[in-house]
Amino acid sequence: MSTSIRNLKENKTLIAYVYIVLGCLIGGAAYPMFLVPNNIAPGGLTGVATVLNYLFDWPVGLTSMLMNVPLFLMGYRMLGGTFAFRSLVATVLFSVSIDLIKLPCLTDDILLASVYGAIMLGVGLGLILRGEATTGGSDMIAKLIHKYVPFITVGLTLFAIDCLVILLAAFTMSTRAALYSLICIFVSSKVIDLVLAGIGSAKMCFVVSSQSSRIARRIMDEMDRGVTILPAIGGYTGKESRALISVVDHREVIAVKRIVRDADEKAFMFITDTHETLGEGFSSLSDKAES
Repeated sequence: MSTSIRNLKENKTLIAYVYIVLGCLIGGAAYPMFLVPNNIAPGGLTGVATVLNYLFDWPVGLTSMLMNVPLFLMGYRMLGGTFAFRSLVATVLFSVSIDLIKLPCLTDDILLASVYGAIMLGVGLGLILRGEATTGGSDMIAKLIHKYVPFITVGLTLFAIDCLVILLAAFTMSTRAALYSLICIFVSSKVIDLVLAGIGSAKMCFVVSSQSSRIARRIMDEMDRGVTILPAIGGYTGKESRALISVVDHREVIAVKRIVRDADEKAFMFITDTHETLGEGFSSLSDKAES
């Protein structure tokens, strides 16, 4: 491996960890500044930890880590070595940041807290995703369930987990707290999209590469997403090749980029928002047709 290529990979790795560290610090700071003092549960396992903090005064970060880390260890092979390790680092650092960052609560207005807490959390999680990592143990639960019960989609499981958190907040805290938690979940998801440079809930990835078969197989095996392969002819060169089309959730775009880059750094790729995505893994086509 040449020195220039090695340096490039080292720089990319360094930048990824900078994103992860900044994301953990920003996202973690949202909890003492806005979320925990106002009993706002922001979905996922950290939302469950926030409810447990309200009930038993358990530290949010430590409780979240104790739930998340075993899930990542269980799903290590599903995630892939580098991504799994970065996610484990992000999960631990994010959890530690929640508990150890001692910042004063900035407002006792629950609406302001839910909005601004969601913005900080969304920025933090978006940066972590840009660093090719995740702190979402709920993502791993969803993937494990889908692996063994294929008809239950990843998206459906994530939605069910967030609904469970909202119900827990409603029964243990108050209906008011649950409604503001719902606002927090919605706003943070939109901010994540903005940080990842997109506003759609799903993204269409179009790839032209000499390694199209390898890329397609990895997307299908590692991400459990469908791929359409189309014949293509270069307008300038006249050479025949194959183009790939795959529609993925916005949180999976980074993983697709990683797969394409690993297989062929000279590949041509563009990513665009989808207005509405119907079919397996997304909204039901039959339900939309009947509505």
